[in-house]
Amino acid sequence: MATVLDLQPIVSLDRGQFYQLCQNNPDLILERDPEGKLIIMSPVGGESGAQEASLIFKVSLWNHQNQLGIVFSSSTIFSLPQGGDRSPDVAWISRNNWEKLAPAEREGFPPICPDFVIELRSKSDRLKPLQDKMLEYLKSGLQLGWLINRQQKQVEIYRQNQPMEIINFPVKLSGEDFLPGFSLSLD
Repeated sequence: MATVLDLQPIVSLDRGQFYQLCQNNPDLILERDPEGKLIIMSPVGGESGAQEASLIFKVSLWNHQNQLGIVFSSSTIFSLPQGGDRSPDVAWISRNNWEKLAPAEREGFPPICPDFVIELRSKSDRLKPLQDKMLEYLKSGLQLGWLINRQQKQVEIYRQNQPMEIINFPVKLSGEDFLPGFSLSLD
């Protein structure tokens, strides 16, 4: 579950201030939406944490075998082109796109939208904010995204210039052209 703090008009956090806030409070899991609202994320429980780790492992294993990009954990915050600072549960950026960033940009919150993300809905997450987050990724350049909703046994698939697609479990998801040869079975 997330708590949203609207700090305006009292204060408006720019990217640099948000970065410093995160550095000063490393025990907090924070995000910032495009309107500048501060989002305090709750830690996940054991089941969600294990599922997230499994997803990161599977994407990392595929990437290790193919060497096509870089995989990021849920503790990585990306400064998205549309203004938000977001942390997907799993993120992947093509090597070509990652190498376009300067070394200093790679050190902080990378100013780039991942090419591929997975968001895993935990029991405490509301669906609408996650769907909004997926749309924010799309507007920022996401190529392929999966919102895995275990409560409703569905996956929402997000692609550039296409309507969102909902698929029911059991399903075998494909990385399509963006992660060639990658698949994920959900039941």
